[in-house]
Amino acid sequence: MEFFHNPRVNWLGWKWYFLAFSLIFSVAGITKMAWNWTHTVEGIKSPVPLGVDFRGGTQVEVQFQQTPDLTRIRQAIDAAGIKDADISLFGAAANDVLISLPEQLNETALDTGRAQVESALKAHYTSNFVVRSVQVVGPTVGRQLEKQATLATLYSMLGMLIYLWFRFQLIYGVAAVVACFHDTLITVGAFALTGQEISLTVIAAILTLVGYSMNDTIVVFDRIRENLRISRREPLPNLVNRSINQTLSRTVLTSGLTFLTVLSLYIYGGQVLKGFSFALVVGILIGTYSSIAVASPMLVAWQEWRAKKGKTTTLPAAKRSRV
Repeated sequence: MEFFHNPRVNWLGWKWYFLAFSLIFSVAGITKMAWNWTHTVEGIKSPVPLGVDFRGGTQVEVQFQQTPDLTRIRQAIDAAGIKDADISLFGAAANDVLISLPEQLNETALDTGRAQVESALKAHYTSNFVVRSVQVVGPTVGRQLEKQATLATLYSMLGMLIYLWFRFQLIYGVAAVVACFHDTLITVGAFALTGQEISLTVIAAILTLVGYSMNDTIVVFDRIRENLRISRREPLPNLVNRSINQTLSRTVLTSGLTFLTVLSLYIYGGQVLKGFSFALVVGILIGTYSSIAVASPMLVAWQEWRAKKGKTTTLPAAKRSRV
C-alpha cells in the first residue's frame, strides 16, 4: 500500500532546519532538567519529577461509590497529619482517586502513612469507598530502581550499536544510536518541561521507543545500502533522499497507525496510564522524525568529513543475494 507515488522530497535540503528543531527542544529539556537538579523538591534531587517507584513513598488507589470531592479528601488527609499529599482522579468513571504520599524516612513510616490514609477516609466517608491497592516503596529500593532503569536504557543502546556494527558497519550503528539517544533525551526533556512524573511504566515505554526508533532507522539504512549496490556513482545526498522517499509510505503507514493508537490511549487511558502513553506519543513522533532528520544526514556528514580528509568516501553497499 502506497500513500505517496514516487515522492521527490529533498529531505537533506532541510537539514539545517532539522538541526535547529532538535537543538531547540534538546536544549530546552536539558535546561529544565538542570534547573530541577539545582532546586530540590521535598529533599529529592533529580533532573526530572520521579514517581513513587523511584523516589519512595506510598501510593493508595481508592474507589468511591460516587464522584468524590477532592477538596474534602485533602482536608481529611491534612487533618490526619499528612502534608504535601498528591491527590488526583484517574480512570474513565471519575470515581477513582490516586493518593500519593511524599517520601518517608523508613519502611515503618511508609506503613504508618498508609494506615493514616485509610483511617482519615473512613472517618469522613464511612463505607462509601474501597481501597483497591496500596503500593509502598522504600527510599533505598527507589534509588536501586532508578539506577537499574538508567543502566537498562544504556545497555539496550550499546547492544544495538554492537549489532549494527556487525550487521552493517560502525558508522551505521553510531548514527542509529545517536538518533535513539536524541529521541530519549527529547522524550525525557518533555517530562521535565511538563512536570510529569517518570515511573517504571514510563521507563518501559522509553525502552519500547528505543527499539521502535531503531527499527525505523534500520529500514531506511537497509534501503540506502540496497541503492548503493545499484547506483554506486550517484551522489550520496541524492541517494539518501531517494531512499527516504522510497520508504516514506511504509513510515507513514506504520508510524501513523501506531501514533493514533497511543494517542487514544493518552486521551482515554486515564491517570494511571498518563505517563506511559505520554512517553509513547512524544517518542513515536520524535523517533519517526529522527530516522529521517538525524540518522540519515549523519551518514552524509560522515562521508563529507572523510572526503575533506582525503579518505575513502564510499559507504558499504548491500551484498548481492545468493540464489
